[in-house]
Amino acid sequence: MSGVELVVVEDEKELAAVVAARLARAAEEGGSVVLTGGKTPEQAYKEAAKRAPDWSKVDVWWGDERCVAPDDDNSNYGMAKRALLDRLDTGPRAVHRIEGELGKDEAAARYETELGDTQLDLVLLGVGPDGHVASLFPDAPTLRQRKKVLPAEAGLEPFVDRVTLSVPALRSAKEIVFVLAGEGKADAAARAFAAEPSQDTPASLVRATGGRTVAILDRAAAAKLPA
Repeated sequence: MSGVELVVVEDEKELAAVVAARLARAAEEGGSVVLTGGKTPEQAYKEAAKRAPDWSKVDVWWGDERCVAPDDDNSNYGMAKRALLDRLDTGPRAVHRIEGELGKDEAAARYETELGDTQLDLVLLGVGPDGHVASLFPDAPTLRQRKKVLPAEAGLEPFVDRVTLSVPALRSAKEIVFVLAGEGKADAAARAFAAEPSQDTPASLVRATGGRTVAILDRAAAAKLPA
């Protein structure tokens, strides 16, 4: 578990509250915050909007996106807009959306230009049951690429093209926070945080090179981690 600070909470509700508290602090501190998709982050976003309704000091980015319209049910941006952005009294300083509807190659090129040399302060990441993170899937060619933003193919449903930050881009963040809930994530958590780094488990490759890496898990997701 080298390089990762583990925080284990009782259940998914408490997990969402802990993540919301971290987001609220980020809103107060300002900087560049990278959001993720998923059920637990969605609950955290709703709670964060209550705790910190002013995000005027924050630039909002995304770690990955599906190549769909922003109002599509499968859009990570769309989910965050409904759960967080639309609930704020004062919105972010800037919202940097991945324009997935342009197709993976054009969207990736535009997002890389927009990202430029931005220092990412806080990156939220979920981990799939297969160990994928963002849209970096097990043994995919994207794991070996060095550009900051990459076009990617889906490794699970929905099978639509993706755009994702790369391993080097994620590792450049000042703080990385993994969010995992449920027994279905227990195997992936053990591989990601208690085994040797491997391209079989992309989450195991993502550690902040010059900052802090935290994994927040509920007890079910942490069940197979060493005591």
